[in-house]
Amino acid sequence: MRQLLTAFLLLTALGLQAKDYNIMDWGANNNLKYNSTQGIQNAIDICSKNGGGRVVVPAGEYRMGTIILRSNVRLYLEQGATLYGSTDLKDYQRVKSSYQSLRTNVETIQLIYADSVENVTIDGYGTIDGRGSVFPKLSWDDEGITRPHLLRFIQSRNIVIKNITLRNSGCWMQHYLACDRVRIDGIKVTNRNNYNNDALDLDGCHDVVVSNMIADSDDDAITLKSTSPRLCENITIQNCIVSSHCNAVKLGTETNGGFRNITIRGIVVKPSSDQSSQFFGKPIGISALSLEIVDGGTMENVSVSDLMVTGTESPIFVRLGHRGRGWLPGQKIEKVGQMRGLYINNVRVRDAGSYGCSITGLPGHPVEDVHVSNVSIHYKGGQPKTTIPADEKAAEYPEATMWGPLPAKGFFVRHARKVSFDNIETYGTETDERPEFVYEDVE
Repeated sequence: MRQLLTAFLLLTALGLQAKDYNIMDWGANNNLKYNSTQGIQNAIDICSKNGGGRVVVPAGEYRMGTIILRSNVRLYLEQGATLYGSTDLKDYQRVKSSYQSLRTNVETIQLIYADSVENVTIDGYGTIDGRGSVFPKLSWDDEGITRPHLLRFIQSRNIVIKNITLRNSGCWMQHYLACDRVRIDGIKVTNRNNYNNDALDLDGCHDVVVSNMIADSDDDAITLKSTSPRLCENITIQNCIVSSHCNAVKLGTETNGGFRNITIRGIVVKPSSDQSSQFFGKPIGISALSLEIVDGGTMENVSVSDLMVTGTESPIFVRLGHRGRGWLPGQKIEKVGQMRGLYINNVRVRDAGSYGCSITGLPGHPVEDVHVSNVSIHYKGGQPKTTIPADEKAAEYPEATMWGPLPAKGFFVRHARKVSFDNIETYGTETDERPEFVYEDVE
């Protein structure tokens, strides 16, 4: 009887296994001269309609425009499979989400798009290549307008992105907006072929774990944003290796809602091994860590630990400003945001530039409760005594190099309360006349 029951349970389990849908059976063709968009979409649609399963991309090269992911679909790329984005904008579908944010006020284009879906996975050991270098930058704010994102999820839940390789987006590589329960694990990202080439953007997301990502981007690498009143909350980023001409790990620049309960640990930051192109930033990177609130949001309970950094001009940048940009067209945010409860521990930096690090708020609006410990910074040096910058630059775009070389070779702290430093070491290759710390309006 026990053997019969075991056999019955095994057969039942096999019967419940999700079905595979091979894109070749639904109209795709592994010939780059052929547009496989409809074939891939057919497989996705029928898979979701039948209750879910695995949409399989077999080894080969496929050209496609926009595909729309559906709930309960696992897009699986076999070893040797590459999905190539079309180089013709006419192959991209324009979409507009019902979710209101700074980044969804107009129709946008993406290679892979999902809105209001759940239980979606993209995994396997293949590659998605956007071929984004063919889309020229036509205006200052044209990301997703004339240059497609590669991957975009909006207001979706239970999303897994695992093991795949992502290359060459027209702008941001991956944008997750107002999503819950996202897991990104073991992926490799190379995004250095156009302007605004971020590697990862988490925007107003909750309950996210990012692990074991290797990312090489021209623009910011790992970026948390808040382009609506929804905070980024309960997020862990760990065990990643990142290269960026701009900021390796950044909370900002868009900060309408803000950030709460963020853990960042075990990050290696290094210059890219490929310096053949540069659209933004500095060859060695601008910062290893930037924590910013400039659009009225709140940042609290952020823990950063175990960073191993090579390069960056200004390794650590903490900034409370007041740009006041809203999430709706023409909207102005009047209130100044807040930053409190920031913990930075065990950071090792070598071969940094000479800008120095900073923790700055605004008059009457201090950064509060900041604890920095066990930080060692080897930097270029060679700077003379430098005066405290007179211009607060309250409304300017926040960037670690915004004041030029700072008055401190270690940390410049202005408009702050309850800031503590423990075991901070700085040493320069060249003699530097600046003091290790400079304080102004600090309690």
